[in-house]
Amino acid sequence: MIRTENITKTFGDNDVLKGISTEFYAGKPNLIIGSSGAGKTVLLKLLIGLFKPTSGKVYYDDVDLFSVDDDALREVRMKLGMLFQGNALFDSMTVGENIRFPMDMFTNRTLGEKEKRVDECLEMVNMEGINDRFPSEVSGGMQKRVGIARAMVLEPKYLFCDEPNSGLDPKTAILIDELICDLTNRNNITTVINTHDMNSVMGIGDNIVLLKDGHLVWQGDKSQVLESEEAVLQDFIFASPFLRRLREDALKQRHAHD
Repeated sequence: MIRTENITKTFGDNDVLKGISTEFYAGKPNLIIGSSGAGKTVLLKLLIGLFKPTSGKVYYDDVDLFSVDDDALREVRMKLGMLFQGNALFDSMTVGENIRFPMDMFTNRTLGEKEKRVDECLEMVNMEGINDRFPSEVSGGMQKRVGIARAMVLEPKYLFCDEPNSGLDPKTAILIDELICDLTNRNNITTVINTHDMNSVMGIGDNIVLLKDGHLVWQGDKSQVLESEEAVLQDFIFASPFLRRLREDALKQRHAHD
């Protein structure tokens, strides 16, 4: 579990985060949502230690991320996996070499042990046998799966995903959501996903944190979205008239059955 206590972050005169206190749960996909400029990316970077808070605390279980020594901080960071928005695969490396890269950087495993783990991770994302291909030789959805395999290669306890469905068609995006959700549940990982995808919110949103102008304005799960009267949430989730009508019809049907 990851927990924040009254996190603030200021850049010059710009207060980006304003007292964020929340929890991200193990074994669940935890989604951070909000419009552009709400503070989502800053919060995500702060959670992984790229930014330090102006004030407040970030706890990984009982470890205060910004109050430990370098050795303890490295130990926490070794438990992090990261899926980047643009996949961040190395074009000059094969799929297998891309997945192996974190092990080359941070472990003393033998080449045989590394190759075995690469195969395990490719099997995990249903991509067996493409070790020798280059990223340019596979589709965007397959590249995303390779990115997930690389993020999982060190068996992380915490997984961070920045816009994992960016640039994907709706069907592939759903498959990626289901894969991330399955890996999260099966491995009891604390997964934090920064997203604009409303299909993700309604599909895998077991814990949803909504930001607006640096404030946490709503937190709940996908089952609570329809019933919530929080105006910011409804304006964000059901921005289009079509989606608003769907919500109204769903509520009418639910109340009729009640």
